[in-house]
Amino acid sequence: MNSLTLNQAHQILQGAMQAARAAHYKPMGIVVLDESGQLVAFAREDGASMFRFDIARGKAWGAVGMGSSSRALAERAKDNPNFFVALAATAEGKFLPQPGAVLIKDAQGRILGSVGASGGTGDEDELICMAGIRAAGLVVG
Repeated sequence: MNSLTLNQAHQILQGAMQAARAAHYKPMGIVVLDESGQLVAFAREDGASMFRFDIARGKAWGAVGMGSSSRALAERAKDNPNFFVALAATAEGKFLPQPGAVLIKDAQGRILGSVGASGGTGDEDELICMAGIRAAGLVVG
């Protein structure tokens, strides 16, 4: 497998939404990006606020762009805030180093893309992203 398919992206969205509903989280926005940061799929649950896409995409875009979960990026930003502010400006606002996005990998460990969520806490967002990746038979990075 060389790239993330639309079918896999839909499986990720479905698995993430199922996890969110099972946990009774607030309505979510979930985005799936490919390895180059391009949108593959997005879902916004009924009742989710208007910022959900932008926040989920910013988390996912940063994760795939930096090759690390957005949680790890948030930790790194604490020690080097100027770099991360400059990075966000360079990325024209598409970069958000906050927990809630993880990498999507294949069985060989290659990065296929990322999934980000917004609507709950960072921990909740991250958990549903991981559930979605696993539901698609892929590996959480």
